[in-house]
Amino acid sequence: MNLTQALLILRARWVIVLLAPLLTVAAAIGVTLLTPKTYQATTSLVLNYKGSDPVTGQAMASQLLPGYMQTQIEIVGSQSVALKVVDALKLAEGDEIRQRFQAATGGQGELRDWLASGLLGKLAVQPARESSVLQISYTGTDPNMAAKVANGFASAYLQTSIDLKVQPSQRTAVYFDGQVRQLRDKLEEAQQRLSKYQQENGIVSTDRSVDVETVRLNELSSQAVVAQGLAMEAAARGRSAQGSGSPDVANNPLIQNLKMQLGTAESKLSEIAQRLDKNHPQYQSAKAEVDKLRTELAAQVRQTSDTVSANANILRQRNDEAAAALRTQRDKVLRLNRSRDELTVLSKEVDSAQRAYDTVAQRLALTNIEAQANQSDVAVLTPALAPFKPYGPKMMLNTLIGLAAGLLLGVGGAILLELIDRRVRSGHDLRESSGLVLLGTIGPRAVKRTAVSG
Repeated sequence: MNLTQALLILRARWVIVLLAPLLTVAAAIGVTLLTPKTYQATTSLVLNYKGSDPVTGQAMASQLLPGYMQTQIEIVGSQSVALKVVDALKLAEGDEIRQRFQAATGGQGELRDWLASGLLGKLAVQPARESSVLQISYTGTDPNMAAKVANGFASAYLQTSIDLKVQPSQRTAVYFDGQVRQLRDKLEEAQQRLSKYQQENGIVSTDRSVDVETVRLNELSSQAVVAQGLAMEAAARGRSAQGSGSPDVANNPLIQNLKMQLGTAESKLSEIAQRLDKNHPQYQSAKAEVDKLRTELAAQVRQTSDTVSANANILRQRNDEAAAALRTQRDKVLRLNRSRDELTVLSKEVDSAQRAYDTVAQRLALTNIEAQANQSDVAVLTPALAPFKPYGPKMMLNTLIGLAAGLLLGVGGAILLELIDRRVRSGHDLRESSGLVLLGTIGPRAVKRTAVSG
């Protein structure tokens, strides 16, 4: 079927094509007039896209996700938000609503859920184009009620958004509170072990540079070095004192005086021996004087040697005592260092426990603030007001829809009837149906000649 045939069919069955739109338009007008008027109230919400929490100031990456707006739309249209609206507006109260519920469901299910489903069926949530504004619209037969329900959904959504943010923080706060108690106990135990260890070992400071025992060890080390040097020198002097070339003996003034006296006496004895006999009294007196001086000199040398040896023994004893004190002090410092190392480990345990406690305590304080926050990143931009003009039914729209539907029905009906009762509308239809050669057509105006085809 080509366009010419279709137009011929429509012209032939113009009554149907014209009657169908008239009937559908009349029906649309009648339905529109009989349908109760509905009113739509809309409230606008603005969502914070700054990406920061209003309480803590921390960045909220979830708001920057592509599906954030769609998520908020799903939250507004959720059953939990609708239930909050039912409770806030007290829609479940009254015998009439209960009777309607019984008639509609036969008593099956919950009244609140039935009312919430009814509200969601008349709710429309749409985001504004290229902005962070969310529009909540509710359509109802009562304009005041429509405005209340729209504002109720906005309020319920605000409260739900706060709950969704606060409830996880509350659960987290409970967890952190338990962790803080455990870390506090561990910190107290570590501090008690540190204090007990300090008291048992008598350690006041962990700084080795200001330690008294270390300073004493350094002093004893210096004293031991000095004592060792003196003992070695004294031992050498003591050994040399046993011989004739001892500097202590040679430098002794008394010995030097005795040697001078002995030299003088020996000179005098030698002079007398040249003049007198051995038995002469002067010779005997001079010889006795020399023997006396020699005896005194030997005694003085022996006494000096004994003094040097005794001094060497004393210095050697002092060296041994200094070395023993040094070893004792060194052992004490080593034990003290080992104790101080253990004390350092305990101090690090205390510091680690303190850092862990401070970190968790800080996180707990922040979580408690978040758990008690009543601020939302959503604000009401424009509250819903009771509309003055009805939202529906729309006369012009319904009429146009009826007209379009009538045209489709009329055209479709004409073509359907033509297919059921096929008729010849043109020369082309005659050639196709009979296969005869068309010589010409007789019309109301003129006779057209058609060339005879071969």
